Amino acid sequence: MSIYKNCQSCGMPLSKDEKGGGTEKNGDKSSKYCSHCYENGEFVLPNINSDEMKQRVEEKIAEAGFPKFLARLFTRNIHKLERWSTK
Repeated sequence: MSIYKNCQSCGMPLSKDEKGGGTEKNGDKSSKYCSHCYENGEFVLPNINSDEMKQRVEEKIAEAGFPKFLARLFTRNIHKLERWSTK
């Protein structure tokens, strides 16, 4: 089993998740996804695509007071995360 440092949906550092990570159906913490993306074994936004997620995360980063260029830098690899990889 892989150990992830970042959410494999939005890229947020899992260490920064105020709830300690998303949850599986059985209540266990997800080792792969944050609480903003994953609850009770399901994605919070199941129909979102990687471009929409990138835009959403950029907006959240900007709201936190970071410059837009940093928001773009932080989100540039969202499409490479496990949730968005085509199998």
